[in-house]
Amino acid sequence: MTATAASTSLASGEPPINFAAHQIRAGNMHGARDDFEQMLAMLLAAVYPGARAISANPGDWGIDILLGELSGLVVIWQSKYFWPIVTRAHQGQIRESFDSAVAAAARNGYRLTQWVLCVPASMDAPTAQWWDNWRARRQRETGVQIELWHENVLRNLLIKPDCAHVRRHFYDPYAQSPGPVRAPRVPLHDLRPEDDKSLEGALFVRQLKAAGHTEVSAAKREYFNADLLAREILDKRVPGELDALDDADGLVHGIWEAGFNQAATRHPGDPLLPGLHAAVMREIRESGAFSELLRAGVVHRCGLMHRVVEQRRAGWVTHWRELV
Repeated sequence: MTATAASTSLASGEPPINFAAHQIRAGNMHGARDDFEQMLAMLLAAVYPGARAISANPGDWGIDILLGELSGLVVIWQSKYFWPIVTRAHQGQIRESFDSAVAAAARNGYRLTQWVLCVPASMDAPTAQWWDNWRARRQRETGVQIELWHENVLRNLLIKPDCAHVRRHFYDPYAQSPGPVRAPRVPLHDLRPEDDKSLEGALFVRQLKAAGHTEVSAAKREYFNADLLAREILDKRVPGELDALDDADGLVHGIWEAGFNQAATRHPGDPLLPGLHAAVMREIRESGAFSELLRAGVVHRCGLMHRVVEQRRAGWVTHWRELV
């Protein structure tokens, strides 16, 4: 048998475990985070039969998955769907999650013995160096053992026989049911100088500048294209397209509202809500929940968010309702 024939007749191992599957299953990054946490809860229950998930109601005491009793000694696993790489941008969230778990243990009368960070990716070199230093220092300061379960640790657990049902459920080949034939995307239009100038006084531009943004040209182009698309759909009045536009409007508004509430909680004293705009737009770009009937590309989808702001239903600062 030739090498070519052998390569076509033999399969090597099982289907690969790709943690991006959570985004396909859930349709967006917010859903992927929840899906990844559900996978961890099932995986840990298979490895440690006493492990259990803790729901946030309204807070989760810094606990995603718990082993032990909240009247004594506990081990905590913290789920963070950082993708595709764990970078410096994630360091603040890691520190905040650990500090929250330590504080909740002291406040509620149980002892945290071990804290495990679970991520579906690997750290880049500078972040790995930071992690090693931070981990050693915080272990000395708190007496809590700190571990990292990165993508390879999780894969090694998922291929164990006792965890086969978790791997099959979340990672065996998955395909969404066939949808309608994709319609061609709506072409993008460049802004003419007069269009750019006319948008300078638009509310969505003033909201961005109020939040500290100095460069807004891309936002203008996004809004311009989304507005053209929306006007065309409203003029043609095709029922399916009207429904798709309405769904997309509700989707981007919901993503903004969740991001706004999170940013307001994280930065209670800062009216500029740092990172809100970037987080919302990233979630919109990565979302797989937009209907194909909308025929909209990424630029149009981001522009729909600016359209919501222009209609005075959202904003980028805490006092956004006061900007008219």
